[in-house]
Amino acid sequence: MKMNFGGVVEEVITRQEFPLKKALEIMKDETIAVVGYGVQGPAQALNLKDNGFNVIIGQRKNTSSWKKAIDDGWKEGKDLFEIEEAVKKGTIIAFLLSDAGQIAVWPKIKKYLTPGKALYFSHGFGITFSKETKIIPPKDIDVILVAPKGAGRTVRKHFLEGKGINASFAIYQDATGKAKQRVIAMGIGIGAGYLFETTFKKEVYSDLVGERGVLMGAIAGIMEAQYELFRKKGHSPSEAFNETVEELTQSLIPLISQNGMDWMYANCSTTAQRGALDWKNEFKKAVKPVFEKLYKSVSSGKEAKRVIQKNKQKNYRQQLEKELSKMRNSEMWQAGAVVRNLRPENQK
Repeated sequence: MKMNFGGVVEEVITRQEFPLKKALEIMKDETIAVVGYGVQGPAQALNLKDNGFNVIIGQRKNTSSWKKAIDDGWKEGKDLFEIEEAVKKGTIIAFLLSDAGQIAVWPKIKKYLTPGKALYFSHGFGITFSKETKIIPPKDIDVILVAPKGAGRTVRKHFLEGKGINASFAIYQDATGKAKQRVIAMGIGIGAGYLFETTFKKEVYSDLVGERGVLMGAIAGIMEAQYELFRKKGHSPSEAFNETVEELTQSLIPLISQNGMDWMYANCSTTAQRGALDWKNEFKKAVKPVFEKLYKSVSSGKEAKRVIQKNKQKNYRQQLEKELSKMRNSEMWQAGAVVRNLRPENQK
């Protein structure tokens, strides 16, 4: 289906032209082995299973993720196996371990990627930065990707609510001539609302920039800067947090999501309207160079190397907890914990 995105025509795939029935027919002889049961694994596996696909789980035994899989209804020896056994049985290998996990497990599973199978990703990291990850698939298999635009919990939540989550798809290698059919069927199977085409490289570049930028890094930094300014100028923690975080997340973001930013501007006070329009470009001008620097760092492979090196450090988890503890115990997020508890729905 061709769609006009602000003057740019783009081909997207929806459930109208590629219904679930078609996806199931394409996948009727396939066994989807979901390797990894951490972030995306549970959501995608359960959605596929609920939609009628043949799914098995590959996970290391006696781990918290193995226990979670059992708690979710997967049965050892029936549809829950050790990783290598699952990869051996599967015809489509959904490689949904973390990036660090993929690097660690790759040497064990590559020998089971026999001709005609498909290797499926939800992130382009391992393939795009293969020089660093050493993940180089055999030439006689399909290599495909579906990347949901949301966390695993959101993928599952939207599915259970009867909604779809937007996702990108890509084909890195089409050895069988069936790669496109397979990848679209997987996208429909995990519950995508609509699918748009990309490449492995573009997916990982946009993902790494996005999470370091607007989605997490930039928004956290902007919040801290505004909160600290308010406190410096004598505003209370409650006022500083509400004007920085609470109003944004509880009121404005849902409205922007539903109606767009122009609607938001049109439906606020003239004071807010004028101020936002006048200052928007100041912020854009200020952060644009930072985004240019960030994109360069991602596309050069510098960010990938840093992530891999950090994950290899034996004390990485302890260092991470120190960083998160500092954030958690900062005045702003301590104020946030109090404010969340004061929401009417949390009061008994």
